[in-house]
Amino acid sequence: MAAGGRRAARGSAKAPSAGVCAALDRMLRPGAPVSITAYDGSSAGEPGAPLRIELRSPTALAYLLSAPGELGLARAYVTGHLEVVGELYEVLRALEGVVDGLSPADRLSILRDLGPRHLRLLPPPPEEAPGRLRRALSGLRHSKSRDSAAIARHYDVSNRFYELVLGPSMAYTCACYPEPGADLEQAQFHKFDLVCRKLGLRPGMRLLDVGCGWGGMVAHAAKHYGVRAIGVTLSREQAAWAQAELRRLGLSDRAEVRHGDYRDVTEGGFDAVSSIGLTEHIGARNLGGYFRFLAARLREGGRLLNHCITRPTTKDPHRTGPFIDRYVFPDGELEGVGTIVSAMQDNGFEVRHEENLREHYVSTLAAWCANLDANWHDAVREAGVRRARVWALYIAASRLSFERRHIELHQVLGVKPSASGEAFMPLRPDWGV
Repeated sequence: MAAGGRRAARGSAKAPSAGVCAALDRMLRPGAPVSITAYDGSSAGEPGAPLRIELRSPTALAYLLSAPGELGLARAYVTGHLEVVGELYEVLRALEGVVDGLSPADRLSILRDLGPRHLRLLPPPPEEAPGRLRRALSGLRHSKSRDSAAIARHYDVSNRFYELVLGPSMAYTCACYPEPGADLEQAQFHKFDLVCRKLGLRPGMRLLDVGCGWGGMVAHAAKHYGVRAIGVTLSREQAAWAQAELRRLGLSDRAEVRHGDYRDVTEGGFDAVSSIGLTEHIGARNLGGYFRFLAARLREGGRLLNHCITRPTTKDPHRTGPFIDRYVFPDGELEGVGTIVSAMQDNGFEVRHEENLREHYVSTLAAWCANLDANWHDAVREAGVRRARVWALYIAASRLSFERRHIELHQVLGVKPSASGEAFMPLRPDWGV
């Protein structure tokens, strides 16, 4: 949790703080509807605040003080030594900068107030991945083996857990809401339909979907557009679920999902490629090779739709913060949309259309938060309370990040032009959805 320096004095309504909370009071903005209580009986913040942070043991404080930035908050929350009363997203939203963790100056000030006995180095929870240096021992960053391990860590948790969070669509990417009142399933259907329209899919065409997840795009394109589709995922659990779903839908004769690396696809001549949520795992240095590979899989006039999370500018760092890197997407990287567009332009594609769906991801994450809350006990039974807490913190913090434009979501449409420059595109885009 980050503090913005010492707060201005509150009015007389403020409850007096003492003990541990006297030092933590700096975390609260004036008027924030959040209070803090600690294991020593102390408290800080407005009396009767609707939201509350509870430090349940000295271990919570030790995590906050010993780990840099957001990592301390994550460790304390995931292990249950720090508890939140009220909606987690609302707590993060009320405490500006909370997801950044305590600043070094704040940690030093708290240690001066409370004494060095509170600074204890604790082993991280088992849900936390090793740091970047230790991961290097298992292979080069974005090598096939290391990418496979990173994907398995995130996705091979429990298909049932993801069903509880994502809903029937099993789409783990930003939805596209056709209207403000639409529900999540309508928005995910609309997203897949939008991608199909942008790709110009027609019956008999061949589609390659890289990083296909649970096969939602593959199934949608085969069922509603009559294409022959191949999906590829590094997650064994995703592939098994998708293969069973394609059989259930009667689509196995024209759609398949493979467990493997997209780089192992040898077929060519595809009419279209969809990349929905994979670029985040590729790495900035590998973007050129990624788009060259996809261009080589396409026929002339074939289209690529790249859908991915991006940074607000091309100057922002590519690597994710420590919580995302250790608990959610090890080795993940995010680039600005300008970097994505340049890499596509320089490696076989003419860019024809781009749009930002940032606000749609805010709504998508809100729906996932609601699903997890509604199914909390079942989710805990499936994945364990600590893993459920990781996801709760991840999707709530991500919702806030999209809301505040710390990250964005862009779809970029490219075409592989012919040698003579023909793009086989309409004069103006009209996706019809």
